[in-house]
Amino acid sequence: MLVLRDVRKSDLPRLKALARVLNSVNLPADERALSGIIERSVRSFAGRIADPLRRSYVFVLEDPRRGRVLGTSMVIAQHGTRESPCTFLDVTERESYSSTLDRHFRHQVLSIGFHFDGPTEIGGLVVDPRSRRGPDRPGKQLSLVRFLFMAMFPDRFRDTVLAELMPPLAKDGRSAFWESFGRRFTGLDYQDADKLSRRGKEFIQQLFPGGEFYATLLPPRVQKQLGKVGRSTEGARRMLARIGFRFVDRIDPFDGGPHYEAKLTEISLVRGHRRLEVAEEPLEASRRDPEVLAGVVRPSGPDRFRAVRTRARVDDGRVRIPAEAARALGVTQGDVIDLVPFA
Repeated sequence: MLVLRDVRKSDLPRLKALARVLNSVNLPADERALSGIIERSVRSFAGRIADPLRRSYVFVLEDPRRGRVLGTSMVIAQHGTRESPCTFLDVTERESYSSTLDRHFRHQVLSIGFHFDGPTEIGGLVVDPRSRRGPDRPGKQLSLVRFLFMAMFPDRFRDTVLAELMPPLAKDGRSAFWESFGRRFTGLDYQDADKLSRRGKEFIQQLFPGGEFYATLLPPRVQKQLGKVGRSTEGARRMLARIGFRFVDRIDPFDGGPHYEAKLTEISLVRGHRRLEVAEEPLEASRRDPEVLAGVVRPSGPDRFRAVRTRARVDDGRVRIPAEAARALGVTQGDVIDLVPFA
């Protein structure tokens, strides 16, 4: 049974290897930056960052028998502050008509926007390529565990949850949107701009056009990709849509990828959250028993948080889980665990 848990400082080498798969702002392939992200997560899980909205949480999926980390994901309690605002491009439409020419046009228009008290963001989802396929569904486990944790501690997060999805990128990792748009206003290539944004987005505020920009000035193929996701991200987009996320007519100013949002209380997994005591009798699971993510928090120890994918059955207000799941969580009869549907 695979175990979802909070990241440890000792995970740095394994996360560095994973970061090479997807070198992103949330999981950069840079040891110093990655070490800082892990340190912040460790302090967040331990409650050593006083303001809950300054916290960020990194989860890993581990095969305990082999000591392998199969993937990672993240929740940032608030993405967008006065010091480092959440930056986006609003996508709207303008219509124009000339009676003299009898010509009618619809134009996509981009305008820069900022959140200084932004939403909670989910991100940093990376799965080891060798582990992506198979019955364990590591990507889905890593994605859904974030909603389990937010359901357990809703007061630590914002009312709105944001997912910034990856758009189609070139084989060499370049963004056609950035080459046609951002590079013209900054003189930076995509990778350099991405690295610089990790330290701050002041250059975006100062150099991007402050008014409206007509997307029809961009190459046709770039226009078609605005707000679209890449092939490898389509599964994540469908899953988010299924649990309540919607495209909010905003795109990333770097790559044109779509912003999907949902109200925390309206996410189906959060609505399906239950907190129950563990029953005495372990479950002899069958396919009739629903699959859940079951999680528990502990005040101390190497793992502050642990969760597993398992089948469960609720009887008389208590939950029965297989003995293997109880051992993996470190719980016994009468202990309280949290559940969300694995759906």
